[in-house]
Amino acid sequence: MKKNLALILAGGSGTRIEEDFPKQFFTLAGKTILQHTIEKFENHPRLDHIFIVTNGAFYDKTGEIVRDSGYQKVEAILKGGQTRQESSCIGVTAAVPGDYENVLIHDAARPFVSRRIIDDLLEKLNTYSAVNVAVPSPDTIIEIKKNNRIKKVLDRNVLRRVQTPQGFKLDLIQKAHRLAKETNIFNASDDCSLILNLNLAPVYVVEGSPLNIKITYPLDLQMARTILEIESEKT
Repeated sequence: MKKNLALILAGGSGTRIEEDFPKQFFTLAGKTILQHTIEKFENHPRLDHIFIVTNGAFYDKTGEIVRDSGYQKVEAILKGGQTRQESSCIGVTAAVPGDYENVLIHDAARPFVSRRIIDDLLEKLNTYSAVNVAVPSPDTIIEIKKNNRIKKVLDRNVLRRVQTPQGFKLDLIQKAHRLAKETNIFNASDDCSLILNLNLAPVYVVEGSPLNIKITYPLDLQMARTILEIESEKT
């Protein structure tokens, strides 16, 4: 059976959280955010290996965390690029197609991805070549003009907020990054947008979770502590 790879993007700089080090190294309940995230994949029985793409300035620190934690599935730690797209490209390019069939690309700053979400992604990858994770928007979304006046009120019934992981057949996402370079697409917000922009495949959407937050701002750290308390009560 071909293997499933988790690619964790940990190249953030932490500028929006106003600290001197990336958010993935913040500590929650005695572990870094990065450790919490790695363990979601380390402990999942259907994930075989993990690649981590990290901020180059914190490459050694990432390695120390992995070694000290004794993770068995982390196969590679790679230095990331200047953008998310570049870091993702570095990660998927490092994977050998003959070794892996599927890859799940995940933000290191989302430490609360559930086993159910991972299971749903892997299940749909039996049918689709690209699978996204998203949740309904609780708010009305508007499109504005340059003068900050409303241009259109969008129908939130058909709108979703995107999360990660995003799942792909490895050969498809490698092709997408290769074509992106050839056609000068350099700042895609995520990997599914590359697939869509290049018209390579339909993208199926599975249901995410309100708890699968991305830690970006100081308030998110408080929310993360609350979520950890909820998770600990369940166990």
